[in-house]
Amino acid sequence: MATRTEMDRRRIVISGCSSGGKSTLLKQLGARGFATVEEPGRQIVREALETGSDALPWVNPEAFVRRAIEIAAESLRAVQGTDGPVFFDRSAVDALAHFERLSIDTPADLKSLGEACLYDRTVFFAPPWAKLYVQDEERPLPFEEAVREYDWLGIAYPARGYRLIDLPKTSVEARASFVLKSLGLPHIKP
Repeated sequence: MATRTEMDRRRIVISGCSSGGKSTLLKQLGARGFATVEEPGRQIVREALETGSDALPWVNPEAFVRRAIEIAAESLRAVQGTDGPVFFDRSAVDALAHFERLSIDTPADLKSLGEACLYDRTVFFAPPWAKLYVQDEERPLPFEEAVREYDWLGIAYPARGYRLIDLPKTSVEARASFVLKSLGLPHIKP
């Protein structure tokens, strides 16, 4: 059983399908007073579109994954002294799985950095939800591609020893309460 100190320093990942409500859930958890970390992928795509960089997952997957893993490692270091759980929108596992899905050999230094990013073994997994799916400049891929990514992540996380808990298709408030109750944390609404 985890000690109180270990429980207060959990680093919890919310992963799963693109446009499955992960970022919205993260905002709700933040509104309830919990520390959160934004998804690296959206940040990288925004930066690439603003600067003209080719670090886009559909243009230069290696540059994109390298940056995603670097940001994941930086994010973990940044919250190192934070008491209480921290919720992450995706993780280094998502980035490594992207390479695997595309059958790209992961450079050794990148693999080592990604594998050093450790999170709570419980990962909350957002299922494909067509009703929520939105394509935009930062997410140009069709829903079917998001489902393929989701399926692959459903293999990649357990292969690394993580336990997936599917998020229910319900309101963001109910989802947040579900996550917090599953972790034994207070789930008072803001």
